[in-house]
Amino acid sequence: MSRLWDKGEPLDARILRYCAGEDHRLDERLVGYDVTASIAHARMLAACELLSPQDCDAIVTGLQALGEAHAAGTWQIGLEDEDCHTALETRLTARIGDAGGRVHLGRSRNDQVLTALRLYLLDTLEGLAAQAEEVAGALDRLAVRQGEVALPGYTHMQPAMPSSVALWAGGFATEFRDDAAALRRVRHRAGLNPLGSAAGYGVPGLPLDREMTAEALGFDAVHSPVTAVQLSRGKAESELLFQLTLTLNDLARLAADLLLYYTHEFGFVSLPESMTTGSSIMPQKRNPDVFELLRGAVATGLGALNEALGIVLKLSSGYHRDLQRLKAPLFRGIDLATDSLAIAAVALDGVVFHPEKIRLIEELHAAERANALVLAEGIPFREAYRRVGATLKRG
Repeated sequence: MSRLWDKGEPLDARILRYCAGEDHRLDERLVGYDVTASIAHARMLAACELLSPQDCDAIVTGLQALGEAHAAGTWQIGLEDEDCHTALETRLTARIGDAGGRVHLGRSRNDQVLTALRLYLLDTLEGLAAQAEEVAGALDRLAVRQGEVALPGYTHMQPAMPSSVALWAGGFATEFRDDAAALRRVRHRAGLNPLGSAAGYGVPGLPLDREMTAEALGFDAVHSPVTAVQLSRGKAESELLFQLTLTLNDLARLAADLLLYYTHEFGFVSLPESMTTGSSIMPQKRNPDVFELLRGAVATGLGALNEALGIVLKLSSGYHRDLQRLKAPLFRGIDLATDSLAIAAVALDGVVFHPEKIRLIEELHAAERANALVLAEGIPFREAYRRVGATLKRG
């Protein structure tokens, strides 16, 4: 088949397989966004009198039909397509004739893929933020159900001060809401319109209206100057992966607490059998695998972040094919966070604290006693600290 960049010479199949890599599979999630961006681009070309109204109508209708067919599973991107852009333009031209070959005027695959990717990111950011808020909501529900249950608060893994389920759950809920806000702030990079920057140096000789496509696609502003667009590659991706790593780490710390509380020695919490797994050899075992996997997920998230940062490290200006490799760690991190946040919200609704098994030792109130001595006798805190410590040491 003929690809967008073909000039008549056949491409060695081994080169195609290596250069296309995973793109034909990874791009399946970008087809709808590329359709949307291509329709906006065609309408802009028509408004700038670079495309006839008839060709524009044919392109829009054809792209809409292809997008619907892909969403219905009628066609998929193959290795021979290389990516979603070639797949769409090839099928569009086969469907509507020469008009399909006019849609690429004024753009390159470099700004085309980045436009589709940023539209995908804008949707994804909101979805991930909403999921982080759902985890916070599950913690709120736990606090409503059992917030009054007293817990020992730990520092250095030692009982330190009195706490409660409400305090414990509320702290994590606050952090997940902070994660949601941080995820939404990634929009400041993802919300810039790259369309019209082409291969990184614009499209000389064509009166494109980049403001029109920015408004049509819901971007916040035009990414300008055009030379900044390729320099920005990897920034929104890495920033999102960084925020996802922080979010996954909050899940890991939450899971670590619950795994400790779930041990036989603690016995603070239980989970329904529908949320635990069994052992293949020990009949008595019920394992909290879901929280163990949540605890381990941050390592994969961190790996994706490091991979994305490494790809763009020390690249010179302009486009480089290395940037194609950003998709795999980006999508891996997004998928992992999506699944982890979803299951965490479900699992938290199954957590039950057992106050009869929670022992609160007298030493938890030591700081409170020292403060009471200061208020009652007017002595310095350090003297009260020593007196309480000596009393506890005597037993």
